[in-house]
Amino acid sequence: MWLFAITRNAVIDHARVRRARPWQRSVIDLRDEPDTGGAVADQTDEVLRGWLVEEALRRLTEDHRQVIVETYLRDRSHEEVAAELGVPPGTLRSRLFYGLKALRVALDEMGVTP
Repeated sequence: MWLFAITRNAVIDHARVRRARPWQRSVIDLRDEPDTGGAVADQTDEVLRGWLVEEALRRLTEDHRQVIVETYLRDRSHEEVAAELGVPPGTLRSRLFYGLKALRVALDEMGVTP
């Protein structure tokens, strides 16, 4: 958890520096950043959540991780993923079901609450 605290502090420090030195903003390309009227959105929770999910996915078996990533994160159809993996669609759905159960257990072990 210390790594998350360090990351959070680094993000907050970066946001404070940008507010304290507005003349440096013109040097940075801000086309992708929405205009928030000078306020900087705190994305710390989103970054931490991503790391937690990534760590929980690492704890799964390769088969379970692969079907979750392909179907949920890459938004591909069950039939497409099943054909790519060379397994029947029912097997893919079974792996997905048990993979999601294992993911919930991994997140619970990590102390993550929904």
